[in-house]
Amino acid sequence: MICPVNARSTAPSVALVTCSEVPDLDPEGQHLLAALRERGLDARPVVWDDEDVDWSAPDLAVVRSTWDYATRRAEFLAWAARAAGATRLLNPLPLLEWSTDKHYLAELEAAGLPVVPSAFVEVGDEGDHPYLDVEHVVKPAVSAGSRDTLRLGAHEAARSRAHVAAVHAGGRSVLVQPYLTAVDDVGETALVFLDGELSHAMRKAALLPAGGGLVEGLFAHEDMAPREPSAAEVEVGRAVVAEAARRARAAGAEPALYARVDLLPDDDGAPRVLELELVEPSLFLDHAPGSAVRLADAVVRRLADPGGRGTAA
Repeated sequence: MICPVNARSTAPSVALVTCSEVPDLDPEGQHLLAALRERGLDARPVVWDDEDVDWSAPDLAVVRSTWDYATRRAEFLAWAARAAGATRLLNPLPLLEWSTDKHYLAELEAAGLPVVPSAFVEVGDEGDHPYLDVEHVVKPAVSAGSRDTLRLGAHEAARSRAHVAAVHAGGRSVLVQPYLTAVDDVGETALVFLDGELSHAMRKAALLPAGGGLVEGLFAHEDMAPREPSAAEVEVGRAVVAEAARRARAAGAEPALYARVDLLPDDDGAPRVLELELVEPSLFLDHAPGSAVRLADAVVRRLADPGGRGTAA
């Protein structure tokens, strides 16, 4: 079995978990790798589905750029369960299981959090979804990087039904949401939390063009810039991260090492949760000075905290 870290090193070892498409990590992963090594850690990128890896070797495995999980969720979660049985896995297994299926949005809403209105169409459901007569977005309930996602107009009912059927044909549930048009001008706000604390925020331009096609490749290109979030956005983001921490602790797991809360403005300008990213989100470490250092410091704190309580909310 291949050991992902240097067996001769006495430094704490950290595996940064990635996928075979980016075996050496993406640019932000390289920033984190350098920051970890500067702190004396034996850090290495490791591909999650490499069958030769000995997951008992690292002291900590941090899931980062596993961008191919969405089309292989069962396989990915089976790997995560094995890895979590061999080493300390962050984010922890219960959060990976929960957040890889967007049905979690209904649970966030039930917890009193403001989410983008969402309807789920399960395989075998009959009848049309409730947003067919307005501009809307259709995506698989298990998806990442805007893949298999369409923005559709009220005049595109046939195309919407066909896309729902195509996703169902693959055995996947469908998530349908009304398109919140304010995003075209204001953009999307991505709040990045490291060890429960807000680190930085980014503005993401609207990704889905009207009448556009499906994304090719692992993910859609994102047009980003730093953003100063509003007090209302920060309040919602913190509440979402606190709910995730509550769920982790209820499952006997430690809180998230990192989280990204993506927010859209509704028609009144109030922030609503589009996604809570706990698995493999871009954290924009290469766009926010000091953020890779903050995440590396959070990793060091977790390594020094065997109980895994962290500082997360």
